[in-house]
Parts: sequence; C-alpha cells; structure tokens
Amino acid sequence: MQAQPYQINFRTGAAIVIANMVGTGVFTSLGFQILGIQSGFALLMLWVVGGLIALCGAVSYGELAAAMPRSGGEYHYLSQIYHPALGFLSGWVSATVGFAAPTALAALALAQYAQSVWPALAAPLATGGTGGTVLAVSVVLALALVHGRSTRAGSRLQVVITAVKVIVLVGFIGAGLFLGNAQPLSFAPDTASWRSLLSPVFAVSLVYVSYAYSGWNAAVYVTGEIKNPQRNLSRILLTGTTMVLLLYVGLNYVFLRATPLGVLKGQVEVGYLAASWLFGPALGRLTGGVIAALLVSTISAMIFAGPRIVQAMGEDLPALGWLAQRSRAGIPVRALVLQVAITLVFILKPDFKAVLVYAGFVLNLFTFLTVLGLFVLRWRQPVLPRPYRAWGYPITPLIFLALSAWTLVFIIKDKPTESLYGLATVASGLLVYFVAQMLGRSQPA
Repeated sequence: MQAQPYQINFRTGAAIVIANMVGTGVFTSLGFQILGIQSGFALLMLWVVGGLIALCGAVSYGELAAAMPRSGGEYHYLSQIYHPALGFLSGWVSATVGFAAPTALAALALAQYAQSVWPALAAPLATGGTGGTVLAVSVVLALALVHGRSTRAGSRLQVVITAVKVIVLVGFIGAGLFLGNAQPLSFAPDTASWRSLLSPVFAVSLVYVSYAYSGWNAAVYVTGEIKNPQRNLSRILLTGTTMVLLLYVGLNYVFLRATPLGVLKGQVEVGYLAASWLFGPALGRLTGGVIAALLVSTISAMIFAGPRIVQAMGEDLPALGWLAQRSRAGIPVRALVLQVAITLVFILKPDFKAVLVYAGFVLNLFTFLTVLGLFVLRWRQPVLPRPYRAWGYPITPLIFLALSAWTLVFIIKDKPTESLYGLATVASGLLVYFVAQMLGRSQPA
C-alpha cells in the first residue's frame, strides 16, 4: 500500500527555490564577467538586472502555476498552452541541461573549493589523486540516496542546510563590509559605465548571471506536492527570489570590494579568493571548505526537483511510462536514477565555462516561451480560474521577455558554438519525442 504523500509547505518550498539559485553561479561566474567588464557599477548592475529578470519571471510563473497546478514546470505549461511536442522539448532540456548539468557543475565546484582545504584532491587520478571527481560523484550519489528513500527526510534536510547556507552568507557579507581594505574600484555610475550596459559584452555576461539566478522557478516542478499551491506557490517563488537577489548583490559587492580584479579575472573559485584577501590564507582555506559544504544544499535541491519533470513526461507518454512509476513512499525513483546518471556523465566530461553558456542559452529560450505563454493563455482562455494574477501585468512579463530576448540574440551572435550545441540538444529531443509517439501508438491499449 502506497504511503500518504508528504506535502511540501511554504518553508520547504522557499528553501528549494533559494537552494536551487544560490549555488555554482554566484561563487564562480564573476571571474568570467571581469574578462569583459572592469566597471564596479556595471558589474553590480549585472546582478541587479539579473534579479529583476528573475522577479518578473517569478511573478509570471506564479499565475501559470496557480491556473495549472500540476508538477512538471515548463513541460506542463508549454504542453497545455502551445503543443505537447514543445512541452516535451522543454522537459527534455530540463532533464538534461536544466537540472543534470547544473547539478554536475555544482558538484564540480564543490570539489574545486574543497581542494583549497585538501590540496591532495587536486592531483589527477593517474598520479594517485582524485581530481575532485570522486568527491563530486560521492556527494551526488549520497544525496540521491536520501531523496530516493523519503520525501519527508529530504525536505527536512533541505530546510536545514538551506537555513545554514543563508546564515553563513549573511555573516560573510557582514564581515566583508567591516574587514579588509577596500580596493580602488569605483561603484559610482559614470558615462562609460552607463554606456557599457548596452554593450554586447554586458549582454553575454548577463548569461552567467542568468545562470546564477536559474532556479527561481524551481518550486513549479513540484507543484503537485505543494500544500495549497494556488495560495503558496506565488509566495514561495517571490520570497525565495527576493532573498536571493539581496544575497547576490551583497556577495558580489563584497567580492569586488575585497579583492583586486586581476586576482579574480578568469578564476572559478571567486569566493575562496575573496575570503583569502579578507581573512588571510588560513581562514580563506577554511572558507573555501565552508563554501564547498554550502553547495551541498544546491545539489540536494536539484536532485529533489528535477525528477518530477521526467515523471510528468512519463505519465503523459506511454512509451516513457516506466519513468512515471513511484515508490511506496511516492518518490519517482526511476526518474531520479535517470537524472543522476546524466549528471554523472557531465561530471566525468566537464567544460565549465562552455557548459555555463550552453545551459544558460537553452534555459533562457524555454523560460522566454513560457512567459510568452502567459499572454497566449489569457487570450485563449480568458475565463480560466486564476487564483493568483501576475502583479504588474503586462509590464512585468514584458520586461522579462525584452531582457531575455536581448540576451538570447547576443548569445547567438557572440557564442555561436554553444548556441548550436543548445539547439542540437533541442533537435535531439524532438527526435526522441516522435520515436516515443510512434512506440506509444504501437503499444496495445
């Protein structure tokens, strides 16, 4: 007999959103942004604009989730608004790029930060070290085991480690404001800084920021498991996104204020480098270890939410029905195993910067189509019950669409290789969809 499903409350939902967002991006992407931008004002504006995009997206998704309260996120919305094929493509992208790739990147970043505490991790496998790979794989497998056994236990773990993460980051921001010597970097706007906001470099850098903010929509993937989603989901999305916006601006201000740009330029371990300049080498190494531990909550949240998309796809497509099966505890274990397997492939074949752009491009594409669907749904089904309506409509979704489209255009122009890989992923999903449809029709009723 299947156990009564555990319902996710507001606190757990907000923890899932915050943990999904605060992870690899904010601790790794600033070094790449500095390659093209050296203005303190412009660098901080990247994070403000990225937060504005995420908030406008959260407002829009809140209406869609309240009107169509089912797990699956973009897969469910696009299937209902446009066509099941487009919904499948978004689900395919979410299962591969949307959750598996970021989970792998977070695990790899965890391993790189851990190397600051245990340098032996940096040695490659061929010389007797682990290269961080064993640690990254072990963390993913351990968290998958927790979430594969109990939703209640996974939810409690998520709340605790996310609360610890927020407390530590607030403490880091506070220490950064009062300790260390401020670097000679101006955060005051000037003519050159304002002009840089409209440059292609700013638009491409916004990809890294958008990736860091990805996860603001994480709660919609578990809509069917949230208690009173029509009321709670919009609150979860907006609360989680607002908290992360404040954390991100504060963290990046401290990173830039405490550390010379030349030290951060092109580097992945931004948090560790900033901590070393703030607190000295010894405490810097310890902070690197703490950041590594904090990334556990990010990995945990993505392992928790991602399989629900694959499960929803399995419920709708007979050929993928085996992925929809739940355990007696109500957990989509087979979908979870599939996501973990894809994650391990990304861990074993990493290319950090390329995957960031590649993932950012594809995710932006489908969130753009989803928010556009808000207008389509209002036009096609004006009488559909909407317990929550997007605040500021139509301005807020239009802001999201305009900024997302601007970013997508510049990615295609400036990063054509990564864009083509993203489009190839979408095309491969379309092939899988048609094969699944053919197999489904051939199965006996």
